[in-house]
Amino acid sequence: MITSVGVRVFTSTAHTSVDVAGHRHPSEPHEVREALLEITDDEGVTGRCSIAPDQLRPSVLDKHVRPVLLGQDPWDRERLWREMAHGQRGSHGGFTDRALGYVDQVLWDLVGLKVGQPLWKVLGGSRDRVPAYGSTMCGDQTPGGLSSPEDYGTFAKQLVALGYRAIKLHTWMPPVPGAPSVRMDVEACTAVREAVGPDVELMLDANHWYRRTEALALGKAVEKLGFSWYEEPMEEASTSSYRWLSDQLAIPVIGPEVAWGKHMTRAEWVTSGACDILRAGVNGCGGITPVLKVLHLAESFGMDCEVHGNGSASLAVLGASEASRWYERGLLHPHVDFDRVPPHLNSIVDALDPDGGVTLPTLHGLGDDWNLDHVAEHTVEKW
Repeated sequence: MITSVGVRVFTSTAHTSVDVAGHRHPSEPHEVREALLEITDDEGVTGRCSIAPDQLRPSVLDKHVRPVLLGQDPWDRERLWREMAHGQRGSHGGFTDRALGYVDQVLWDLVGLKVGQPLWKVLGGSRDRVPAYGSTMCGDQTPGGLSSPEDYGTFAKQLVALGYRAIKLHTWMPPVPGAPSVRMDVEACTAVREAVGPDVELMLDANHWYRRTEALALGKAVEKLGFSWYEEPMEEASTSSYRWLSDQLAIPVIGPEVAWGKHMTRAEWVTSGACDILRAGVNGCGGITPVLKVLHLAESFGMDCEVHGNGSASLAVLGASEASRWYERGLLHPHVDFDRVPPHLNSIVDALDPDGGVTLPTLHGLGDDWNLDHVAEHTVEKW
């Protein structure tokens, strides 16, 4: 039975930060607050996952999580997930899908630890390695960074040299002057295609800022460049706009990434013809439990479902199914060492092999290699 649910907030070191619009960029090393959500059972087994401290507040734990979980069997994940999801109604945004997803991840980690198996095996064990694509940060104004089409082309060649067989671009976004811009996006995509040649798969994530006509023009351009998919060029709340776009493009349209509604919304996108490839992320979709449902939904319709975001939970669901072709590795930038191990870890979970793949973790549960001594020594708050 579950005996405790808690969060430890601790300090660590980061080499990136977010701008006023929420986009991540390189920065000087600085102290940041990280957090672990921990759930322990009566046998002393503790499941863990990394969380953003501002995404799961003490009031949410007290009102929506502890009343559901304490005293319950951690094996009853489906029932517990549904009870928490039902509790989101009327929570006025406090208990978000991201917060729900954190709790669900920890429950799955706990079960993997209890049976002594990596979680991807517990979930189905379909494969032990997955190809990775390099996912860039958004464009910037940093010399030698991602400030020009030439920068994107140069960086793309560097990624191919590291072993990547596919690259996804995030281009310029506000507050960069002039962004978003169809012209700027096309120039960056053209530079990358010219730099890497025809055999490297390319994708574009346009970050939902465009009107229909702009999205169509950009889609036609990347279609001619032989891109493999086109992601989030418009606001995802308008399913009819995506159906309109998909009907006019040969390039596969992928989505939704951020649309609220968990696996149910993704079923609506399939049946309405709003996408050609499904998109679901463990954090944004409400956890491992609903993402597994989306993966099976995609298989039922003969579609791919690409999992959004990196990390151990994404690897776990990728290892459980072959509905996804790729693991999203990033966000990457010329001035950031993505393989640097942060102080609160002993190793990274997604090391890239020379052939552009990631081998799934062998550690039990989610597979994160926590430096718990660092966490204990740098804990600044508990709730």
